[in-house]
Amino acid sequence: MRVAAKSLVVMALAALWAVQAHAQTADEVVEKYLAAIGGRAALVKLQSRIATGSIAVSAQGADVAGPIEIYTKAPNKTRTYFRLDLSQLGSGEMVVDQRCDGKTAFASNSLQGDREISGAQLQNMLNATFPTPLLNYKEAGAKVELMGKDKVGTREVYVLQYTPKAGPVPKMYFDAETYLLLRTVTKVDVPAAGGEIEQTNDLADYREVDGVKVPFTINIVSSAQTLAITLTKVEHNKTIDDAMFSRPAVK
Repeated sequence: MRVAAKSLVVMALAALWAVQAHAQTADEVVEKYLAAIGGRAALVKLQSRIATGSIAVSAQGADVAGPIEIYTKAPNKTRTYFRLDLSQLGSGEMVVDQRCDGKTAFASNSLQGDREISGAQLQNMLNATFPTPLLNYKEAGAKVELMGKDKVGTREVYVLQYTPKAGPVPKMYFDAETYLLLRTVTKVDVPAAGGEIEQTNDLADYREVDGVKVPFTINIVSSAQTLAITLTKVEHNKTIDDAMFSRPAVK
């Protein structure tokens, strides 16, 4: 009995140590990531970002493209505006305007009309605090867990599971050498696809802007469509009116 009891104590202590080491390792990956993209001192200075470039969309066998503008303001206000040339499909231009004011969100589509954004998609937007949810995730009631190592292409990565206070639980893939974020995988609501699907975001071409590294290439892949965003200009701390993120008043 004494031997059995001693074994249980040893296993319990080993398990406790493993959990503590696991948590410390996850925190270490987070801190190295924050350092890799510029460090806490540089990140806390960021209050807004305006990014412009182009977007290419592949869906249902068609490829269309156009300009894109992305506005972000701390803590979680976002607006994505883009236009797609649909002339090869026998149509005109499609304009998409998606906004989140930090509490509610909506999407406007010149061909499909307006809709309120709710559920997992809304929660994903609310959880996407600027400049990164990992900067103050503990204060936000979230947690991170190290799930082990994997590969993204030829690169070895650390995989973290990010569990926010509410909403979908994404996985984040960090380069094991540079600690830059290479990929995120999460669940999103896509009404046109019939509901919730898995979406993979691949981030590349990091460039330094105002002391902070920003991915200039973002590829978004799901069963519904593939989006390729290529940024050409990124500006920080420009004044952005809060009205930019609110739903326009009905005229």
